[in-house]
Formats: sequence, C-alpha cells, structure tokens
Amino acid sequence: MNTLSPVKKPWIIMGVLNATPDSFYDGGRHYSTADACAHAEKIAREGADIIDIGGESTRPAAKPVSEEEEIRRVVPVIRHIAANLDTPVSIDTTKHRVAREALDAGAAWINDISAGRLDPEMPALAALYNCPVLLMHSRETPQTMQKNPSYINVITEIIAELQNSIEQFIRKGVNAGNIIIDPGIGFAKRFEDNITLLNRLDEIAALKYPLAIGTSRKSFIGHITGQEPDSRLAGSLATLASAYRCGARIFRVHDVAETVDFLKVLSVIEMA
Repeated sequence: MNTLSPVKKPWIIMGVLNATPDSFYDGGRHYSTADACAHAEKIAREGADIIDIGGESTRPAAKPVSEEEEIRRVVPVIRHIAANLDTPVSIDTTKHRVAREALDAGAAWINDISAGRLDPEMPALAALYNCPVLLMHSRETPQTMQKNPSYINVITEIIAELQNSIEQFIRKGVNAGNIIIDPGIGFAKRFEDNITLLNRLDEIAALKYPLAIGTSRKSFIGHITGQEPDSRLAGSLATLASAYRCGARIFRVHDVAETVDFLKVLSVIEMA
C-alpha cells in the first residue's frame, strides 16, 4: 500500500480571537481576559499558526472604543500567550499606539484593516519594529463602510488602492518582505463585489505579496445559504477552496481545527 509522505504545509492559519463584547460572530464569548486566554490556548492546540487578537469590533456599524480600552482588552492576553504558548500573535488594530503596546507585550505582527488610512503613524511604527504587517483594503470606517459602497471596476480599484498603501508603508521604511495584503472581503463591499473578488483573486495575487483572506462566517455566505453565522462553517470552507486555488495562503478563520483538516486534504489534492 502506498502512503503519502507528510509535506510541509503551504499555508498559514490565523486563528481569530476577538476580545470584544460585540463582534458579529463570537462577540462576548472571549471578552474576559480568562476566557480570551483559554480560547487562545484552544486554537493553538488546534493548529493556529498565529493568533490574531483584536480589542475593537470592525463589523459593520460597530461602535469605536478608545485606545485605552482596546489596550486594556488585548495586552494582558498577549502577555499570557507570549509567556505560555509558542504560537505568535498578530494585533488587529488601526491605531499605532495600540499596536506599539501590543508589540511591546509580545505580539509579532500588525494586522491593520485600514492599511494605515485611519492612523498615518502606523507605517512608521511598522518600520520601527521591523515586523510583518498585514495591509487590508477597506474604505471609510466600520461605522460607515457599508453605506452604499460603490465600484466601477472592483478589481482594478482595489489593486490600485492596495498598491498605494504598499507604497506608503515602503516610503516610511517598511521592508517590502514584511508586507502581506488582503482584499478585505466584506469591508466596504457589496455582495457582488465579494463574489467577484473571490472569483478573480488571482489578479490580486499577481501583486506578488503574500495574500491573506478573511471570509469566515461573513454575511455574504449567509446571503447565499440562508444560514445565520453559527451555521456558516461549510460555506466558509467553500470560499477557502476558491481562494487557495487563486493563490491565497494565509487564512483568517474562527474554526481552526476544521480549517486545518480542510486544507490538509485540499493541498494534497492540488499537489497530486
């Protein structure tokens, strides 16, 4: 009997950890420091390559929180992870001060959903710490981004705006090798924009930066399946198959164990 030899996995899974009371799927479940730390340990055991922690919800119409509150929510959890787990942490924030406090507490990446738009000091901070920085495409703010978003050509516009963000970070001294891009599924996007992006994600991948995608349990999946967030796992995995085949290799997900198994099987099929 032939046995497939183990291969080095060609992906990175970012396990979502929302230390918030109001995130769209898991808001409130990991709001306390103890619950957040326990969840971090769980997703690390399940195979998360990096734990993506955020202290401010970025769902549509979410209320903003102060820098102080965001720091209060995330820094103790990051310290716990850094002291007790081998899994690195990314800090999901648009604020350079929050990112700095998180990096000083042990975080290794910055994940900025605004790609520096909402805080012009973020590029300089990323350069100073010489850390990976994930630049996601979005427009407006979480409070306003879904109020009639509009594109003439969603692919060309997102590529141009991502290139502009990349150039701003590089001008401030960020090493191009530290930049990761994300087209921002669900952020200032209509249903049809999300579908077009997933269908033509290879055109974003052609920018030649590591490509991340975050589709986990989002509303466009519910629009197709009719399911609420708690029942959107199967639909979420379907989007990962499409994204993987188009060149995405970094996946931001809520369901780490299921995603690990899914990608193990998909990657073996793709390499056969």
